[in-house]
Amino acid sequence: MGSSKKEKFSKAMLFILLFGIVSLFSDMTHEGASSIRGAYLSLLGASAGTIGFISGLGELIGYSMRYMFGKLTDKTKQYWPMTVAGYILDVMAVPALALVGEHGWIAACALLVIQRMGKAIKKPAKDTIMSFAASQEGAGKSFGIQEVLDQIGAFLGPVLLYLVMLFKTEGSTFEVYSTGFAVLAIPGAITIILLLVTKHKFSNPEHFEPEPKEYIPFKMKKEFILYIAGISLFAFGFIDYSIIIMHVSNTYANLSSGLTETTTLVNSGTLPLLYAGAMLIDAVAALFFGLMYDKKGVKALIWSTIISAPFAIFVFGLHSVPMVLLGIALWGVGMGAQESILKAAVTNMVPKASRATGYGIFECSFGVFWFLGSWLMGVLYDVSIPAMIAVSVATQLMAIPLYLASSRLNRSI
Repeated sequence: MGSSKKEKFSKAMLFILLFGIVSLFSDMTHEGASSIRGAYLSLLGASAGTIGFISGLGELIGYSMRYMFGKLTDKTKQYWPMTVAGYILDVMAVPALALVGEHGWIAACALLVIQRMGKAIKKPAKDTIMSFAASQEGAGKSFGIQEVLDQIGAFLGPVLLYLVMLFKTEGSTFEVYSTGFAVLAIPGAITIILLLVTKHKFSNPEHFEPEPKEYIPFKMKKEFILYIAGISLFAFGFIDYSIIIMHVSNTYANLSSGLTETTTLVNSGTLPLLYAGAMLIDAVAALFFGLMYDKKGVKALIWSTIISAPFAIFVFGLHSVPMVLLGIALWGVGMGAQESILKAAVTNMVPKASRATGYGIFECSFGVFWFLGSWLMGVLYDVSIPAMIAVSVATQLMAIPLYLASSRLNRSI
């Protein structure tokens, strides 16, 4: 009986894989949209400052509300209803972008905020459900596997949009983009169907993790506060992809002055492929650093930060397509580590009964600082790109001493 739990596909691992496939189609939907979101908003008439503000506002709402929904989830223990409701809102808002008018950047921005609200509802409950199964299989490994499946979807979504753009040769750029958003309704529908199948098969995922012998109330311990401070600095400096793709679109894809290197590697049709490539690197990094976290703890987070922090130098500071591609790859490494290690650490720091609250606090702080950082980066982009690069790199590296201090206080990370 004991050996069966160690089988390659235990019930916990089967759940992780099935839930990961749900995430695959979900990410295919909204990350497909993310690959052209910045360019689309710019096309509809939004400025760089507005795009930075809206991207950050979406993250602010999507993350700050997670504390409230995390508390609600812990209080009610309604893990599945919260997860399903959030997913429905999340994947429905994306294809609705096809319905905005040619100058409807305000409506498009509103839909992006609604999509983020869907994520706010689902994420604490979803991550908590995952943590129950992860307690059996290893937190870093489990969240790493889920992130790999996430990012396969995040790769396929932009590729799907690339194919739409390739075959839809008639109509304006706006009409091509609108068609792309409409096509994303297909993976959105598959997401909901598979989610309901997973819910039916695993109706009580909390049973994966044994109940503690005694109730341990949640407290904001010093190590958790230091950890939250660290991830907040990381979030502040991590430039939103909307600003990256707007910069690449304006700097390279719209040039027609005979620069064959730029017109062959980067043009309006290949923009989704840049994001797809970043998502593949994200997937590999998530699994690699997730497995490293299970063995080395917080050292994995330090190494991933050191590697990814300079991405802004290559994307915004060096005017060369190969350097831009390297910068986007480093950005993908940062995203992968963010999705696997950061969540795994919370699993190890917060007791089972209060874990959704712990995830809510973690994601709320992350989102508030992502918002402030995105807004500042958007403003700095219009004022001084070197200043934007300096702030981005410095604040990410400033997180490392806080990770180390948190790790010394909590040996489980």
